[in-house]
Amino acid sequence: MKILFLGDIFGRSGRDAVAKHLPALKQKYQPDFTVINGENAAHGFGLMPVMAQDFFRLGVDIITGGNHTFDKSEIISLISQTDKVLRPLNLPKCAPGKGYGLYTLKGKTLMVINVMGRLFMEPFLDCPFRAVEDVLKLYPLGGAISAIFIDVHGETTSEKMALAKYFDGRVSAVIGTHTHVPTADAQIMKGGTAYLTDAGMCGDYDSVIGLHPETAFANFLKKIPKPKQKEPATGEGTVCGVFIEVGQGGKACTIQPIRLGPVLANAG
Repeated sequence: MKILFLGDIFGRSGRDAVAKHLPALKQKYQPDFTVINGENAAHGFGLMPVMAQDFFRLGVDIITGGNHTFDKSEIISLISQTDKVLRPLNLPKCAPGKGYGLYTLKGKTLMVINVMGRLFMEPFLDCPFRAVEDVLKLYPLGGAISAIFIDVHGETTSEKMALAKYFDGRVSAVIGTHTHVPTADAQIMKGGTAYLTDAGMCGDYDSVIGLHPETAFANFLKKIPKPKQKEPATGEGTVCGVFIEVGQGGKACTIQPIRLGPVLANAG
């Protein structure tokens, strides 16, 4: 099974970059499933239903989220009706939508889990380790489940690494999102789990994690409250993500970082 994953889509620059590069990426890698993290697609904060539909028309199969999943209330109706748009698994159980989904193609089933880290994140989250464990008890890797992909949306490298090590061999891939900076530690762990601490964002890297630098200067230099209206950078976007191939028994056999755009060194 082949899985193409793109990191946090940030604002219009990110959306435009995905529209520009995704067709060629799909042609090159021929993925069975294409997954993106879309929680920053709407001006950097949240996801609008029309944007989700645009992504689906481009050939995206599943959209994951994170701490900004519900920043745009309009997404609630869509996320309540489909498992193609996921929200973090370890949000309170009363939250709309689902934290995982099962997707079948050509007799093979992929499970995608979206989970959030707790360190320096939201205080009301359930334990991500226990939340994933509960799902794996219902749907273990192997048999009916050909591959399990986890988008772990977290602030710290240690928590993402710990989660990947804990589930090594029991899931096919653990890929981090949220920090908007691609890391250089793509690997296949001893148990066969593909891992990358952060896939990076799809957006303008001539910025401060996607935002216009002036937005950050006020906070860092003057320690005054951040502007209510945070402006995304509007330059040409870079697409960041990863390609993963899963073989026998749900074990990863390939992990290839992807970077395509004008600022970062290209890869993939």
